[in-house]
Amino acid sequence: MSSRAPEGLDVAEHAERGEAPDRLTFRLAYGECDVVGIAYFAIYYRWMERAYTMWLYSHGIRSGEMQQQLGILTVGVSSGATYHRTAKVFDELTCQLVLDHIGTSSYAVGYEFTRDGELVTRGQMTYACRDLDWARTPVPDRLQAVLRTLPGPTFPTKD
Repeated sequence: MSSRAPEGLDVAEHAERGEAPDRLTFRLAYGECDVVGIAYFAIYYRWMERAYTMWLYSHGIRSGEMQQQLGILTVGVSSGATYHRTAKVFDELTCQLVLDHIGTSSYAVGYEFTRDGELVTRGQMTYACRDLDWARTPVPDRLQAVLRTLPGPTFPTKD
């Protein structure tokens, strides 16, 4: 079962407490929006990376130290975002991490950005596991177990 972050608490604060939140709530600022106050498309990647790395960290895995911790490296091989609704400066968004797929040597994490329970943006990142010689290698059991704590998608993707 995944833990939920209460309003007002940041993923890092939960990580420091030993909790493992799978979502991050934030309010858009001017620096994340274009000149007319609409969320700039690329800011979603910043929030996806923050939510993902802090979530891993809360499970005792540092993405920059997987080589030492798990004997693997992960390489981002695909990413994308679909923008369903406009988000504006000062909107409060929640980024919910979801498990899209675990394969033999790769996995995909989804990111559902919502405002008041309504889907605003759906992001996705696929990671491939490589051994220390950069050869394809299976997703380690420990990482699989952590990934399986994520909920499935609330908003299914359309193929």
